[in-house]
Amino acid sequence: MKKILFLSVFIIAFSCSNKKEVIQVAEISCGQCQFELDSQNGCDLAVRIDNKAYFVDGFDIDAFGDAHDEHTGFCEVVRKAEVTGIVENGRFKASSVRLVDDLK
Repeated sequence: MKKILFLSVFIIAFSCSNKKEVIQVAEISCGQCQFELDSQNGCDLAVRIDNKAYFVDGFDIDAFGDAHDEHTGFCEVVRKAEVTGIVENGRFKASSVRLVDDLK
């Protein structure tokens, strides 16, 4: 019984050692228009973390309004957001994005 318990604890601990999502404030904008990413065509949401830009998986560029709005659109301005997720395979896998700037 002790062996089974020890094995169960080991398996749970090992499975929890995967990368954990991180919550941080990052710059967010259009990867192509503002962050000079060119590995995709068209306009796509991206974040810049530690001076490196990543396309975002999990959220669309138009989920926060018109991407081409002159004052608030991601293709026109770089904004700040609290993002939750992980960088994996050169992309940011986002589980949440909340804008924290006061652009309107």
